[in-house]
Amino acid sequence: MIDPGLIEHLIKVLDDSDIDSLEIERGGTRIRLGKTPIQTVTAGSPVSQDEQVISSDPRVQDLPASVDQKSDSLIEVTSPMVGTFYSAPTPDASPYIEVGAEVKPGDGLCIIEAMKLMNELEAEVAGTIVEICVENAQPVEYGQVLFLMDPA
Repeated sequence: MIDPGLIEHLIKVLDDSDIDSLEIERGGTRIRLGKTPIQTVTAGSPVSQDEQVISSDPRVQDLPASVDQKSDSLIEVTSPMVGTFYSAPTPDASPYIEVGAEVKPGDGLCIIEAMKLMNELEAEVAGTIVEICVENAQPVEYGQVLFLMDPA
């Protein structure tokens, strides 16, 4: 467990510096702080980068997917980080989802590997997957569209 005093100190250091984000890991707990929030759609309220749930297992972190409403009522599910997109939990497993799949909040969509950490991306809203916009094992950028979803 990271000392709350240390977190307060890190926030102050981040605020007083020119850097945009800071990440620290101690004793299996990983904390990421950032000045620029990541906007996501959750039950009506945005979630910022420093409010993300952090897993006790340092190798797996559940990340909220950033979603943006498109004018034609489709939702763009975007990558919350730079990394490598994987459609399945292991190379020989079936994909988390396919085109036409019905998903609900909390359902796994894919894995994004960043710095040898496997981060499972979960659905934030219910809907039907209309398009998978990236190929398995393809590098992805922050904010890149991964899926198009028709909201339920």
